[in-house]
Parts: sequence; structure tokens; C-alpha cells
Amino acid sequence: MAGETVRHSVIAGTWYPGSPPQLRRMIDGFVEKVPPVEIPGRLVALIAPHAGYIYSGPVAAHAYALVRGRTYDLVAIVSPVHRMWVGEVASTSADFYETPLGRVRVDHEALAALEKEIRLQYIGQDNEHSLEIQLPFLQHLLAGEFGLLPVMMGSQEWDTCNALARGLAKALQGRNALLVASTDLSHFHSQLQAQRLDRIVVDKVNAFDPEGLARELASGATEACGGGPVVTTLLAAKALGATGARVLKYATSGDVTGDYSGVVGYMAAAIFAS
Repeated sequence: MAGETVRHSVIAGTWYPGSPPQLRRMIDGFVEKVPPVEIPGRLVALIAPHAGYIYSGPVAAHAYALVRGRTYDLVAIVSPVHRMWVGEVASTSADFYETPLGRVRVDHEALAALEKEIRLQYIGQDNEHSLEIQLPFLQHLLAGEFGLLPVMMGSQEWDTCNALARGLAKALQGRNALLVASTDLSHFHSQLQAQRLDRIVVDKVNAFDPEGLARELASGATEACGGGPVVTTLLAAKALGATGARVLKYATSGDVTGDYSGVVGYMAAAIFAS
């Protein structure tokens, strides 16, 4: 429609295939290798990595395999910010996100509900890969279209996480909605050191302990470039009735490249209401 604006892809053809058939085949190839998993209850949220698909796609598939064939009216993706200044919390001013698989409508009603609880900075053609990279999995695997609530965290401090989580819970309350936290774990340590650092995040997620995870991140005992989005998503999911979480897969970039001298950690997890 006239006047509608589009946030165009900034990573198609580099971080993931720009050809729709090739992109679908890649996602299917990842998901087909995921063993069946039963989650004990209603799925509330996912945690998925955000590196290039050749590196983190096999891990992300363990999360997204759980939503294959499902329908959601709304998906809220909470990501970090890597290369922009956006204030504490930002979203898009566009009406659609576009990938090679088509356009995803931004749910401005959900954004308005969120903004009643926390101030948002609106930006146009952003360059944030960690939010966009989740979309092709959702577009290809969900049955039907969905509205998008895109959230980018410029601040990952506890107060921001807590306030954003409250806002997300209110914006998603009563909706057929899915939350997604976008994060990679430690960066550029040896495989052994990465596993030691990442084990702390894995354990806190499995314990469904956002407060404990926030403390470990703040102390420097562990790392995650999307630590704030994970803490926020765990808190929001708890407010929406979630009772537990399960890490589905952990790996590093070294498991793909064979170079274990300086790796990036990847985790997929599900958050559920039993």
C-alpha cells in the first residue's frame, strides 16, 4: 500500500543465502538433522544464536524445529545492538521487515502497547543483523503469516531488562505469541575456555534463573552478546506463565570450522509453561 515503508535485508546473500530456494533448502537441511524433542508444556519462548547460518544455523534449528507447522499471530524478537547507538531500547519505524522469503508485517499495535511501559527509540533502515537473522527460520517454518514485534536493546543493564520484560509481558498478554531471544555466547576464546564460560549461561538458563544469569553477566564471570535479551526474555516468559527452560543444543564455531583457537559459543533453548 502507498506510504508503507520497508526495512530491507542487510545480510541476505552473505550471512544467509539470498536465493529463496537455496535459503529454504538450507533451513530444511538443518531442521531435518534435529532429533525429536518433547517440551513439557506450552512453548512460550525460544533462545537462538545469530551468527551466519553456516556457523550457527545447525544450533538455531534445534530451537526452531519446535515451531515447525505452528501458527502464531505475533512473534517478539529481542536482540542486542552491535554497531549502532539506539538509546536504551529501540524498534523499527518501518511497516515491514523484508527477507528473500518475503515481507513480515510489523505489529504497530503491539509496539504501542509496549511503549506504554517503556520508551522506545524508533529507527529506519537499521543494520542490526541479530534480529533479522531470526526471520527466515520463522518465515519458512511457521504455518501462515505472523506479526512482528522487533526490539533492539542498546542497554543490557538489569533495570532495562526488568522494565522491558514487564512491557513485553503486558504487550503479549492474551495474544497467541512467541518470544525469541537472539544471542551468541562467548567470543574468541579457546574451545576449553569458551566451554567454561558458556557453561555458566547454559546452567542458569536450565535453572530458569534470570536474576542469577544477570548477576553472572554483570560480574564478568561469563559472556553473551545478547545476555540482556536472554535475561529479558526469561523474565517476560515467567510473567507470561512460563515455569521452566531447557537448553536444547550447545556448540561453538570450532565445531564447524575445526579451528578451536578462538571460537564463538552458540546455544538454543526453549522456555515453557508446564
